[in-house]
Amino acid sequence: QVQLVESGGGLVQAGGSLRLSCAASGRTFRQYTIGWFRQAPGKEREFVAASFRGQRTYYGDSVMGRFTMSRDSGKNTWYLQMNSLKPDDTAVYYCAGDAGLILSSIRNYVNYDSWGQGTQVTVSS
Repeated sequence: QVQLVESGGGLVQAGGSLRLSCAASGRTFRQYTIGWFRQAPGKEREFVAASFRGQRTYYGDSVMGRFTMSRDSGKNTWYLQMNSLKPDDTAVYYCAGDAGLILSSIRNYVNYDSWGQGTQVTVSS
């Protein structure tokens, strides 16, 4: 049973930065895909970034150039560094994982089978 635990959310002013963490346990994570998604009130869950089987990272259009996903493989922890934050980035951020995804499916949240509890990010104007 995979467990994912997010941390690092909070309140920040527009233009500021935050780093989210996603700590994983419960299996080996070689060839495993981790994704970050976010959901604002009344909106659909949105793709933010994904590390596809540890090979390459992909980003959503709205965060490209501002957010960076990385991994500390020794700790089985993935990070989402968020810079130049905007009020539109306000949402609950989730990390998700799956061992069997193909590349074409990583942007759709319904394809992930393990989820963290989420962490709130609020960006004030």
